[in-house]
Amino acid sequence: MEFLLQVKIGALIGLLLLTLLFGFIPARVKWFRDTNGTDTHRTVLSLISCFAGGVFLAACLLDIIPDYLSDINAELDARLVETSFPLPEFIMAAGFFMVLILERIVLNCREMRGAQEERAPLIPDNRNRHGHGHGHGRSPDLEGSGHHVHVDFQAHSPFRSFMLFLTLSLHSVFEGLAIGLQSTDSKVLEICIAILVHKSIIVFSLSVKLVQSAVRPLWVAAYIGVFAMMSPIGIAVGISVMEARLAAGTLIQAVLEGLAAGTFIYITFLEILPHELNSPGKQLLKVLFILLGFSIMAALTFLG
Repeated sequence: MEFLLQVKIGALIGLLLLTLLFGFIPARVKWFRDTNGTDTHRTVLSLISCFAGGVFLAACLLDIIPDYLSDINAELDARLVETSFPLPEFIMAAGFFMVLILERIVLNCREMRGAQEERAPLIPDNRNRHGHGHGHGRSPDLEGSGHHVHVDFQAHSPFRSFMLFLTLSLHSVFEGLAIGLQSTDSKVLEICIAILVHKSIIVFSLSVKLVQSAVRPLWVAAYIGVFAMMSPIGIAVGISVMEARLAAGTLIQAVLEGLAAGTFIYITFLEILPHELNSPGKQLLKVLFILLGFSIMAALTFLG
């Protein structure tokens, strides 16, 4: 048991350091943060973002959802719960709608605040006929400008970046739990190596998305730092759980996994992929890079 504990602690430290390393590459390298570069620079960044989209798509369809369905079905069978209602899928839908409702609330508050700010400059223009005509002529432009901000907010919003971070962090805790709950050192090493490769790609892709969103550098560093700690926290919790198991612990974990899966579905299909595929230029090349990111993650999943 002493050697097993040492292996788990080594896995904890290794996951923490490697995640920080790969996470801070896009966050600290100026090239990734430059938004006023050449067309070639913007194209390369867009293709990297498409690659990240393929990574997240694979993580969603091949990792998070299968893990969740396996865990929740095993837990329902263990508790002898039989129902024709698709309960696992309903929990995922709850996670999806949870993010949808929260984002609509945030977006509605932003639009109301923006509408108040747009009306204020028009008041002085109404004092004379010429000003009124000029102001009236500008109002479609202002509305267009407001609409553009609205679209851009949906395309790369700090809120969605935060939800992406939150979902991946929660999933990382569960990955850490998988290591912490193992009873043999060989199984710990096997799972740890798989998670190291998988998480290195994930954290790099997450960092790219955070940098491209309107997230301050200090917050990007905080996100990466917290995300790097999630798997080690999961390992520590798993070690503790092996000493004292909770009766409802696995059920709570499965439900949280389901909510996280629903959140990830929303982020993947309504934020990451639409943003890149709806922007003009290099469409076939973008699809190729999405397929490349997906294929690499699929190959890693296939290899175990």
